[in-house]
Amino acid sequence: MFKRLFLAVILLGLIGGGIVGFNMFRDKMIAQYFAGMTPPPVAVSVTEAKAVVWTPGVDAIGTANAAEGVDLAVEAAGIVRDVKFDANSKVTKGQLLLQIDDRTEQADLAAAKAGLVLAQANLERSRELQSRGISSTNSLQTDEAAATEARSAVEKLQATLEQKQLMAPFNGTIGIAQVDPGQYVTPGTIYATLQDLDRMRVDFSIPEQEIASVKVGLPVVITSEVGDLTATGSVIAIEPKIDPASRLITVRAVVENPSGQIYPGQFLRVRVELPPEDGVISVPQTAVTSNLYGASVYALRPAKEEGGMQTVEQVFVTTGRRSGENIEIVKGVAAGDQVVTAGQNRLSNGASVTVDNSVQPISAAATASE
Repeated sequence: MFKRLFLAVILLGLIGGGIVGFNMFRDKMIAQYFAGMTPPPVAVSVTEAKAVVWTPGVDAIGTANAAEGVDLAVEAAGIVRDVKFDANSKVTKGQLLLQIDDRTEQADLAAAKAGLVLAQANLERSRELQSRGISSTNSLQTDEAAATEARSAVEKLQATLEQKQLMAPFNGTIGIAQVDPGQYVTPGTIYATLQDLDRMRVDFSIPEQEIASVKVGLPVVITSEVGDLTATGSVIAIEPKIDPASRLITVRAVVENPSGQIYPGQFLRVRVELPPEDGVISVPQTAVTSNLYGASVYALRPAKEEGGMQTVEQVFVTTGRRSGENIEIVKGVAAGDQVVTAGQNRLSNGASVTVDNSVQPISAAATASE
């Protein structure tokens, strides 16, 4: 019995030792295989870092306003007799837009003009008699005062009539009528909006750090969120005070709007173009990878031996300004260096690569246009 138990234990030990030995041998062979295996090259796209003429700019969000734009209001109370414009029509300066009933004032004006004629005749007669020594000075002064009073009454009534004939203050596009014929209106009632859409003011705010860069006269480019609208203009004014709450300063630009596609109140993206700089190293933004250690690029390096594979080196860089799809490289990359623009997620320092520029990363602009 004891002999059988002893043989079973020995047999069990041999089986267990064989299994452990096999596992150790297998792990060793796998480790040797991977240690000697060369990973396949990674396909990447590359581009050349170039020294370009850099056009820096200040980007902001703006709101469009008409160069001339007002809400037209009624000056005198009364009944609307006639609305003499159509919505969205072009009007010229001095064109009659709204007529308020003025029949009472017209009658009063006719009476005042008749009184003025009589007062002028009496004044002329008094002057004639005064020159002959017949009339007294007191009578002449009375007639002069009466003539002046009559003339003032006529002018007052003419001014009242003008307040009931509402004219366009400038050329522009009239909006939707807010009143109807027969409606009683009071002073201050808005009856339409008038906007000159040929030239637009664009107000926007920039950080206080950009005050030294932005000057009156610098060109601006505006784009809209819809319709792919682009227009150019220039800075015409800078607010001389910084908002202490937001630390922003307000800037105003004027842009031409001959097509009428920009509307007052519209949301716009604004870029103030600063003077160009020569010799700035620029690469696509897709070439730069950022992490906790900073920004870096993968630079393409030639094969160490003839017939070998090209490799990449991770280079930490100092980045600067951005312009469109490009970013400025202040330090770390020289003009002529080949940098990886796609495929970085599969790379490590010293990895072998093959260059395939047939597929390029999709730009943000192309994505937006789609």
